[in-house]
Amino acid sequence: MKKKISLKDIAQKVGVSTATVSYVLSKDKESKVSIKVAEKVKKAAKELNYHPNQIAKSLKMGKTFTIGLIVADISNPFFSHIARIIEDEATKLNYTVVFGSSDEKADRSWDLINFLANRQVDGFILAPTEGSEEQIKYLQEENIPFVLIDRYFPEIDTNYVVVDNYQAAFGAVNRLIDTGHKRIGMLAYLNSLHHMRDRINGYKSALKQNNLEDDTNWLHEIDFFNIEKEVKSAIDKMLEGKLRVDAIFFATNTLAVIGLKYIDSLKYKIPDDLAIISFDQGEAFDFYYCPLTYVKQPLDELAKNAVKVLTRKIENPSARKEQICLSAQLIVRKSCS
Repeated sequence: MKKKISLKDIAQKVGVSTATVSYVLSKDKESKVSIKVAEKVKKAAKELNYHPNQIAKSLKMGKTFTIGLIVADISNPFFSHIARIIEDEATKLNYTVVFGSSDEKADRSWDLINFLANRQVDGFILAPTEGSEEQIKYLQEENIPFVLIDRYFPEIDTNYVVVDNYQAAFGAVNRLIDTGHKRIGMLAYLNSLHHMRDRINGYKSALKQNNLEDDTNWLHEIDFFNIEKEVKSAIDKMLEGKLRVDAIFFATNTLAVIGLKYIDSLKYKIPDDLAIISFDQGEAFDFYYCPLTYVKQPLDELAKNAVKVLTRKIENPSARKEQICLSAQLIVRKSCS
């Protein structure tokens, strides 16, 4: 078995003390060791293929340099993009990210929090599920650093990085109204999460401000666990009778993709028969025959800010809370012309 290289081996090769090697490799420029000696130590470490003992390092510093990231579904392009940026930003700060998907289930989220906390992650970045308020309070009580991303609970004072969902939805629906549409439907998820309620309220406010009727067949809230069936049923109701909708605002890209497949099967044409706007972009949009107008969320900013807020909290547990709300951008294309 090949012998594991130690600090003593490097010290003997360079001709310095083990303490000097430790200072150079652990503190680098702050080691107060001369540049010439520091360069010799680093060169020797590389030549000997030295790898630090991460467990010992963690015990010494009281940190594991790992972050737990829990999102709804890591396969969703929205969350996978965010996860990729979080991983890249964390790597720059020498942190490793461990991923998990809650599948929008509070019990699954709780299992992941316990699993990762027991493995001593230094903190969490969470997209909380409906009904997970007590989990957030638990993290606060245990003084475990965390930041909420994409969603938050207004009644709990926490660190969070989110988008102004109300204003984004309000602007999207106003765009449909400005292009001459008067009967605008919306498909959203059926839950109490604040970001979804904000999107629905933005939709309702735009209609009200423009003195448009809010027909009971125009807004449909879909059960996340029965999406396909309920989307089809909702669209059927929206398109029946003389007062059928002339535009649809989808609250997420997943709803939009499923909805557009069904609309196509009914032989409706976009934008001639129906104008469409989706909250979030989807990869499938790039292959759709009609370029889709969508609300573009600042995913890079969401992810980068989340890492900054969390690592500040890890380094300084008494750091003030940071609550960041970012603006989204409406990307106008042919589907609502």
